[in-house]
Amino acid sequence: MTQVVLVDEADKLLGLKEKFLTHHNPVPLHRAISIIIYNHDQSQILITKRAKNKPTWPGYWSNAVCTHPLPNESYLACAQRRLVEELGFACELKEVFHFIYEAQFDETWGEHELDHVFVGEYEGEVKPDPAEVAESKWIKIEDLQKDLVNHPDLYTPWFKIIFGKLVSLERSEF
Repeated sequence: MTQVVLVDEADKLLGLKEKFLTHHNPVPLHRAISIIIYNHDQSQILITKRAKNKPTWPGYWSNAVCTHPLPNESYLACAQRRLVEELGFACELKEVFHFIYEAQFDETWGEHELDHVFVGEYEGEVKPDPAEVAESKWIKIEDLQKDLVNHPDLYTPWFKIIFGKLVSLERSEF
């Protein structure tokens, strides 16, 4: 039974709760990480389609990896672990920002996360875990920007927020 770390807005530990119960509305604030992977010249980004078995946003496109740190696991250690587990590769990761968001998927499921965002660069074989990822692909930044405008309903709410923040940052900042 996976435990999610509940926190306040200052990231102070409030307790633990089972993962699926945590995501039942109303969703308590909890820790999360998101990973963005660029190719080496940063002209493309790796996006993944969430597996159909996910209770929140199944079949939606999102960033490379998104998950929750285990109790007593750092944000960075979680990001490094899950990148290998979900996509089958490792690369250097750097945290670029964090933010809090809330999103309701339906009457039962939702999100309310303190999300720490990491970026990395990679080119090579991607071996997605089918329990987590239905599909993965590299997409040009410009094409993704257009698709987010034309088809926002295909993407997870946190990814839209993250991508908007990344576009406003200088690439040299990460």
